[in-house]
Amino acid sequence: MEENVVRVKFPKFKDLILFEDDHLIVVNKPAFIASLDERRGGEVNMLRLAKQYHADAQICHRIDKETSGLLLIAKDPETYRAVSIAFERRQVKKIYHAIIGGIHVFDDLKVDLPILNLGNKNVTIDRANGKLAETWFKSINYFKHFTLVECRPITGRMHQIRIHLATQHAAIVGDTLYKGKPVYLSQLKRGYTIGRGQEEQPIMKRFALHARELYFSIHDKSYHFEAPYPKDFSTLLKQLEKFDS
Repeated sequence: MEENVVRVKFPKFKDLILFEDDHLIVVNKPAFIASLDERRGGEVNMLRLAKQYHADAQICHRIDKETSGLLLIAKDPETYRAVSIAFERRQVKKIYHAIIGGIHVFDDLKVDLPILNLGNKNVTIDRANGKLAETWFKSINYFKHFTLVECRPITGRMHQIRIHLATQHAAIVGDTLYKGKPVYLSQLKRGYTIGRGQEEQPIMKRFALHARELYFSIHDKSYHFEAPYPKDFSTLLKQLEKFDS
C-alpha cells in the first residue's frame, strides 16, 4: 500500500536540533521525511539534511517516514559505531507514544510475536520463519473512543510497534496499512459541519506514532532525550481531550 502523499514544507535542519555536542546531534524528525535515501533522485531526507549541516554526519538508526520524533545523528565514525553497537545490543531504551482506536487497558503488556520481512516495506507475523520481536505496551490516557499508549520496543523490526498493536485489535489511528482509521472532527464534535462541496480532512493526516524518549550510554556518558509532540499529534490529543473525554 502506498504511503500517504502529503506536501511537506521542509524545515531548516537547525530548527530540528534538540541537542548537540562534539559527537552527537539529536533531532525531532518531522513526519513525511525519510531517515535515509529511499530511492535514487533528489528526495529530501534526514541524512542529506544532516550532511549539509555537518559533512561527516551519519544517521545511527531509522524511524518510519510517517513517524515523528527522536533521531540520533553521529558527527564522527567512533560515535556512530558506539551508538550502532548500543542499538544492536538492545542497550538503548526507546519509548514511543501512539494514539490507538478503542479503549485498551494495557498494563505492561508484552507482545513477542515473530515478524517476517516480506520485502517492499511489507511485514507479517510468522511464528515459524519470523525474527524475534518484542514490544511492551502501557496505556497512559483514556478517552471515550481512543487510548494514548506508551510503546517500548526491545527489538527493532520494521513496523514492529504498528503490527504488534494490530495483533491486539488496537490499530494506530490513521494507520490504514493495519486497518487503523483516521479521526475526523465531525466524529467528535456534535453538530460539526463543513462547507457545502468541501471534503472534510482528518485531524491528523498520518498514523499517530511519535518517537518520544531515548535512554542510552556511550563514551562513559549517559543520555536521556525527550521530543515534544509535533503540532498534528498534539492537535489530535487536544481535540480528544475536549470532545472525547
